[in-house]
Amino acid sequence: MNDVFEEEAKLRKWMDVEIALAKVHAELGRIPKEAPKKIEQGSRRVELSRVLQIEHEIHHDLMAMVKALSEQSGDYGAYVHLGATSYDIEDTATALIFRDALSIIKKRLLSLSQILKSLALKHRKTVCIGRTHGQHAVPTTYGMKFALYYTEVKRHLQRMEEAEKRILVGKMSGATGTRAAFGKDGEKIEKRTMELLGLSPVRVSNQVVQRDRHAEVLSLLALTAATAEKIAKEIRNLSRPEIAEVAEAFGKKQVGSSTMPHKRNPHKSERICSLARLVRANVQTAIENIPLEHERDLTNSANERFIFSESFIVTDYILSQLSSVLEGLELFPENIKRNLELTKGLVMAERVMIYLVDSGKMGRQDAHELMRTLAQDAFAKKKHLKDLMVEKKLLKKDEAERLFDYSTYLGDAETIVADAIRD
Repeated sequence: MNDVFEEEAKLRKWMDVEIALAKVHAELGRIPKEAPKKIEQGSRRVELSRVLQIEHEIHHDLMAMVKALSEQSGDYGAYVHLGATSYDIEDTATALIFRDALSIIKKRLLSLSQILKSLALKHRKTVCIGRTHGQHAVPTTYGMKFALYYTEVKRHLQRMEEAEKRILVGKMSGATGTRAAFGKDGEKIEKRTMELLGLSPVRVSNQVVQRDRHAEVLSLLALTAATAEKIAKEIRNLSRPEIAEVAEAFGKKQVGSSTMPHKRNPHKSERICSLARLVRANVQTAIENIPLEHERDLTNSANERFIFSESFIVTDYILSQLSSVLEGLELFPENIKRNLELTKGLVMAERVMIYLVDSGKMGRQDAHELMRTLAQDAFAKKKHLKDLMVEKKLLKKDEAERLFDYSTYLGDAETIVADAIRD
């Protein structure tokens, strides 16, 4: 991902667009047929250092590339950048960069989805306590957790594929989008140039491709980073000593703290959560780039030199780190079982309530009120709810044993997991 956003790579993409434009001019007989080949050959001799030297003199990065490319193209340098404005080249090249960058992100997401799928299958019967509002709810499975994450990651892949038709676009329409500098061939030049580059032409533009498209790209990355944070935050919380159901892999020589030798910090998960904030913050800047003045101003340009590369590189890193964490994730079955029993059966109150209704012993509201008061009573007396109900002759012992078996109160969890990870 770093390679995609290197200055050298950007320069090459700019020149790719210039070469495509020259080829179209030649196809239409507007410049000599041999010009595109000479310009393409010249592009191989252009060095970033020379472009930067020219930029230092003229204070215009795109024009510095044009001059450097013209220098290396001999007499055919006169045909470089013919009829184009800077952002015909820059915005079209940005779409080419986005295409390469999105390809990497999609591969990362696909790899992550396969890890989650494997974990969902492996733990489809690993019963654990579910938590809502930070409190114990009813049993679920780790398979459900991983299947939920799997489907979310797959949605990000779908979003990116669906959004590419809006994102992978370019323009070759001149200073205000009218294509006036290309004369009668303007429409042909724009369409054919984009065709050669594997992009779609925008339907209408001004001097730039409209920034809602770029904001969408960064929003997709932010959504992806938010899911990664969601998973990482769950790992962090489940790693707390008082829960201790999971833990990041910890190397034999790994140090958790400079002063507390016992520490086993979930530092990779914390890093993911930290960096996700950065990716989300960049979306705000991208959105503020949308309302440029008139046919455009330059207020988007400087920050885009940071937010595009930063968001892609950081998201790529986040996904890499998360895959590493999940591949090495440790689960502690004894603690998972301990936490299921932590409330002494209170988490099965819902099941008993439904049973009392289904067996015709009382109505739903009465059953709810009974279980609510019994739960409070059991909590106050530090008794197991099952034992209290048997003691009060509300359940027979065999009924109680069956109703308080956590592994049999999972509904369709196993089927849900199987359905969720079926591609």
